[in-house]
Amino acid sequence: MGRGPPAVLAPWMLFLSLAQANFAPHFFDNGAGSTNGNMALFSLPEDTPVGSHVYTLNGTDPEGDPVSYHISFNPSARSVFSVDPNLGNITLIEELDREREDEIEAIISISDGLNLVAEKVTILVTDANDEAPRFIQEPYVVQVPEDTPSGSSIARVRAVDRDTGSAGSVTYFLKNPHPTEFSVDRHSGVLRLRAGAILDFEKARAHFVTVVAKDGGGKLRGADVVLSATTVVTVNVEDVQDMGPVFVGTPYYGYVYEDTLLGSEVLTVVAMDGDRGKPNRVLYSLVNGSDGAFEINETSGAISVMQSPSQLRREVYELHVQVTEVSSAGTPAAQAMVPVTIRIVDLNNHPPTFYGESGPQNRFELSMYEHPPQGEILRGLKITVNDSDQGANAKFNLRLVGPGASSVVPQTVLNEAQVTIIVENSAAIDFEKSKVLTFKLLAIEVNTPEKFSSTADVVIQLLDTNDNVPKFTSHYYVTRIPENAPGGSNVLAVTAVDPDSGPWGEVKYSIYGSGADLFLIHPSSGIIYTQPWASLDAEATARYNFYVKAEDMEGRYSLAEVFITLLDVNDHYPQFGKSVQEKTMVLGTPVKIEATDQGAEEPNNLVDYSITHAEPANVFDINAHTGEIWLKNSIRSLDALHNITPNGDRTWSLEVQAKDRGSPSFSTTALLKIDIVDTEMLSRSPMAAFLMQTKDNPMKAVGVLAGIMAIIVAITVLISTATFWRNKKSNKVQPVRRVLRKRPSPAPRSVRIEWLKFRRTKAADKFVLREAPPNENCNNNSRGSTPAPQAPAPPPPPSPAPSVGQAPWTVPTVSGSLAPQQPRQPSPKPRAVAKRKAVGSPVQSALVSELRQKFEKKNLHSKAYF
Repeated sequence: MGRGPPAVLAPWMLFLSLAQANFAPHFFDNGAGSTNGNMALFSLPEDTPVGSHVYTLNGTDPEGDPVSYHISFNPSARSVFSVDPNLGNITLIEELDREREDEIEAIISISDGLNLVAEKVTILVTDANDEAPRFIQEPYVVQVPEDTPSGSSIARVRAVDRDTGSAGSVTYFLKNPHPTEFSVDRHSGVLRLRAGAILDFEKARAHFVTVVAKDGGGKLRGADVVLSATTVVTVNVEDVQDMGPVFVGTPYYGYVYEDTLLGSEVLTVVAMDGDRGKPNRVLYSLVNGSDGAFEINETSGAISVMQSPSQLRREVYELHVQVTEVSSAGTPAAQAMVPVTIRIVDLNNHPPTFYGESGPQNRFELSMYEHPPQGEILRGLKITVNDSDQGANAKFNLRLVGPGASSVVPQTVLNEAQVTIIVENSAAIDFEKSKVLTFKLLAIEVNTPEKFSSTADVVIQLLDTNDNVPKFTSHYYVTRIPENAPGGSNVLAVTAVDPDSGPWGEVKYSIYGSGADLFLIHPSSGIIYTQPWASLDAEATARYNFYVKAEDMEGRYSLAEVFITLLDVNDHYPQFGKSVQEKTMVLGTPVKIEATDQGAEEPNNLVDYSITHAEPANVFDINAHTGEIWLKNSIRSLDALHNITPNGDRTWSLEVQAKDRGSPSFSTTALLKIDIVDTEMLSRSPMAAFLMQTKDNPMKAVGVLAGIMAIIVAITVLISTATFWRNKKSNKVQPVRRVLRKRPSPAPRSVRIEWLKFRRTKAADKFVLREAPPNENCNNNSRGSTPAPQAPAPPPPPSPAPSVGQAPWTVPTVSGSLAPQQPRQPSPKPRAVAKRKAVGSPVQSALVSELRQKFEKKNLHSKAYF
């Protein structure tokens, strides 16, 4: 259709055209399982949380106009959902419960503003495991006879679960923590008596069985859960007649006393039906053993004596009582029998009684010395105890109640016994602790109901013995007294105590020890005082230590130690070595004065120094504590000193004072002359410096000189001794010629040997040997005019490092007198020396040769030492 010119239409024609062209909107149908569309076949679990987005309405308008969504419910129903009108999102706003409402009907609509399309939908609520099983017909209480056979059904429990499927299925089981007599069928809930189990009314009259009902499990809020419920089944056991009669309070004993009246009840036996639920009536009877002396009441079970006690011939009767059940029909049923013992006893009407030599007595006295031997019997006590009853009534115990020092024998008495008291603890029987010991002697019956008893007092007067040693109040006594205490002054008082009484308690004091010479002690009071002639001096002896002895009349004693310290009194003046002292001061070096105080302790023996007078006064300073005197800092040279003292003297006089710190304080003065020299003068002459330094202390110079002389003398003695022993050994030459071949010396010892050769060579240089001139008569005593031959020259000194194979040196000595060596001539050549030896005296040559051999032999022996 072609387009023409625009035409102007009438308004009503335009409206009609638009109305015919607008189509209604519609929902999309996406089928089951879809979460958007028109909610067709939509289902929702009942455990969906409130506020969850559960579905989205989805539709369209043919013209493409915007659409809006709505949802409504029946006015009588709950509004379970809400919808977003623009987005179509449906939200759960109420909690779902399938068991209450398994379907929800709603009307959903879609609108484009002009057209509204509505649809009715049904939403299915699916099940979740949110319901626990619930027991019905509670409480469960059943009555079961005790003779019910095992395996019998006794009750049925039933629980329902409103859930569907496995979540709604219920199974049963028991929850008892201990083994039980019951079982339950897991499917039907039938409670049975377990096979082999029996019920007993007499043991348990009721049983409480806990049964648990559990569902099959299912999903709840996305998790697998199993829910359960419990109930208690009360099983009351009914009694049946299956037990015989039972006696209560067995065994049965009765007593008939000498004053029991005829027909008196002795005792009552009690029996009852063993079936406590519905007990039968019981009857009592005596079967045998009574001999007509007793009878029993058939309904009450009371046994009575039918004869006078004086007529009863036996001491013990053994009766047999029979009890019989009577059924509801009046016929005898079960029976039981029990023995009954009845004793014929004397009446307990006499308590135990103590007797002395003159009859009944309740007080016994004894005097004895303290500390008797353990196990000794107190023989001065004569005590008898008696009970006039017979049999068990006359049996009683003896006890001694008191300080615990003694015991009683016997401890169990029948009728009568002699009482003996034995010493158990000798130390507890002490006169000093208690002069009187009091015991209670107690007799009390053992097997009687009356428990008759009696008491007696045992009083022991103790006599004292000398069993204690005097003891000082302290092991040590320490005191201080001034050293100027006059003779006879009290020092301290010691005290010793002897607990014994009378003369044994008197203490005599004495002192002894190396420090007790200046002290005395009063023998009775213990006061220690100084000897009348004693003069104490802390400077001589500051502390005294001795022992004090406390002794009783039998020589038992103890010791204590006494320490006495003398308090120093300032009674000494400081003393200078000389009243006039001379000191030499090297310029720049102080001189020192020293005074001593014989005080025993500080501050009495501490001395302070001062310059009391000096002319001029501004030249010297003094250290008050050390006594060092030096020139003032402004005086650094002798010239400066001469400017102060124009006369040019180098000797100054000072008056110095030494004062102690005691109270009262004492002081001493001395005149000090100081000679001042300069260091330059001392540096020019060391000896002068030494003499100047020792001028103030001559003993120092004497000591130094004596030391130097002692060193010189020691060196001289050592050299002389060594020379003497060397010559003594070398002069012992025997007229025997032996040729010894020298063994090569070991290499490690060569240095030591060569040193020895060197030392001996130097010693030999000091002397030469002179030999008496020979004569034809071989008489060494003849005076000849021929001069003695000259000894051969000693070999040259060894080299610093001789070789191992070098020949050993020989001592060039011969027998003869020693004379100082002549001035050494220049050493001749070796050949010339040998020539002179050949030309010399044959005696000299022989001696030298033999001496060489002898020394080689000695040298071989000495190698082992070096």
